[in-house]
Amino acid sequence: MAYPPREYLPGTPFGYPPPPDRPVQWYDEDAGPMVRPYALTKGRTRPGQPFDLIALVVTDVPDPTVLPVGPEQTAILEICRGNALSVAEIAADLDLPLGVVRVLLGDLLDAEHIRVSRPVPPALLPHEHILQEVIHGLRTL
Repeated sequence: MAYPPREYLPGTPFGYPPPPDRPVQWYDEDAGPMVRPYALTKGRTRPGQPFDLIALVVTDVPDPTVLPVGPEQTAILEICRGNALSVAEIAADLDLPLGVVRVLLGDLLDAEHIRVSRPVPPALLPHEHILQEVIHGLRTL
């Protein structure tokens, strides 16, 4: 299968068409600048520690703007200041992919800017029959 012949445009560098008279606008004004998720995480796809969706994140940092962190991490610190939010809520509030939020949270946790309360693993929860006996014992009182 042959490729279609490329049209050579004389008088232009390397035969490419000249640039447009005015810049091409890719996004509307309200969208703001677009940054790819891998740029926010410096190419990393996994956090240093696993984060469950319902793990609660809180911070006591008084002014996150003075810390040497990026704007997304500053936003995380601002919404979690004195207010415990789950990892899923943080991702939804900031409109960022969950994987990106997990990597950013891992960086904040390594720098000790946040505290994370992880849920109890199912293996450590009491069995159903024990809970039934507790309920039965409470009803007899």
